[in-house]
Amino acid sequence: MPKAGFFLVVLFLSVKTFAQQSYKSAIVSFYNFENFYDTIFHGSNDDEAFTPHGAKAYTSAVFNDKVQKLATVLSQIGTDVNPDGPALLGAAEIENQFVLDTLLKHPLIAKRNYKYVHYNSRDFRGVDVALIYNPKYFKVERSRPIYVQLPQGSKTAFFTRDILWVQGLLDGEKINVFVNHWPSRSGGEKRSEPARMAAAVTLRKFLDSLNIIYPNTKSIIMGDLNDDPVNNSITIGLQAKDDIKKLKTDELYNPWVDYYKSGLGTLAYQDSWSLFDQIIISQDWLDKKQAGFFYYKSHVFKPEFLIENFGQYKGYPKRTYSGDVYNYGYSDHFPTYLVLLKKVQ
Repeated sequence: MPKAGFFLVVLFLSVKTFAQQSYKSAIVSFYNFENFYDTIFHGSNDDEAFTPHGAKAYTSAVFNDKVQKLATVLSQIGTDVNPDGPALLGAAEIENQFVLDTLLKHPLIAKRNYKYVHYNSRDFRGVDVALIYNPKYFKVERSRPIYVQLPQGSKTAFFTRDILWVQGLLDGEKINVFVNHWPSRSGGEKRSEPARMAAAVTLRKFLDSLNIIYPNTKSIIMGDLNDDPVNNSITIGLQAKDDIKKLKTDELYNPWVDYYKSGLGTLAYQDSWSLFDQIIISQDWLDKKQAGFFYYKSHVFKPEFLIENFGQYKGYPKRTYSGDVYNYGYSDHFPTYLVLLKKVQ
């Protein structure tokens, strides 16, 4: 019986061995899908552009190619560590459940049996966030959208994306996961900064409350934050820090600061790189001696096929459209991911 039990564990999670110690691994990823719409007009201005007769001539052929491209990316993220790919993947810029259902049925990833948590928000572009999860690794217990009240005058649009909170069991361990897509920098970084600060403070307050209700529960915050790791919304509003040695209980660790300071990023604009796509974790992921999962390393996923090879934007992420011309690309963002490890007892 003990032998059979161990065999099931090996099937359940990929196992790595370092210095005679075996570890289970789990991949946690975030990816901005960039305008992942269906082809039907649902009533918003941006939605109309993404239709067969709209400005972008977004036909079924284009949609199906977009699905193929995204499935290709999802099929490869983190597979150098775990052949199952992401156990958890936060997604941004999805229009509805139809596009998610279509993507997750794609033959490249269908065998993973991905499920998802998604709520419609009142975002003026009609795009939301979702958490895609592999039920072999994660069991959802509860979830809800978190409304972000934007300060008056900070943005022309009154509504932004909700923050998604999902609580569940990662290999039996209760964790919180937050998926974010904070307000953009349209209208200028400074003018729009209060909107992102509002999102950060909203999340921080919600997390503080959770830490009282569910003490000693690990948290993962992921998303396109539309700010870099050193910006005020993250360092002051969210209160994320990059110095592991100075972290205290319930504080947040941001592993992306050094990446950003070294010039690495997940998206580019006017030959300047930004690292908006971040996965931030609570302090309790950092103890490598614990019985549960711990943080091992972080990566920006950018294989050659995700990179523009020609023209003015050579070296940038190969985006879906160049203006209104279909570019046969993937997204204007690179995905990011974390590797979590857990000792095999």
